[in-house]
Amino acid sequence: MSQTTYKQFLRFLREELCLSPDSIAIAQRSMEETQGPLPMLLWQYGLINLNELDKIYDWLESHSMSKLNQI
Repeated sequence: MSQTTYKQFLRFLREELCLSPDSIAIAQRSMEETQGPLPMLLWQYGLINLNELDKIYDWLESHSMSKLNQI
């Protein structure tokens, strides 16, 4: 994921899912340690529910497809 897309993703987490910066930071630290995917870590820590996890993967899919369409 490009730096720009990652920033957009973090904005999505804050604005659309109303996650606090602290919640995101907890998952990011764990992601660095475990090399796990951020969406799954957010869910494992109970910071998002399954519906929100689906929304995250929908967002990621739509943004990866839009990048492919630009090539």
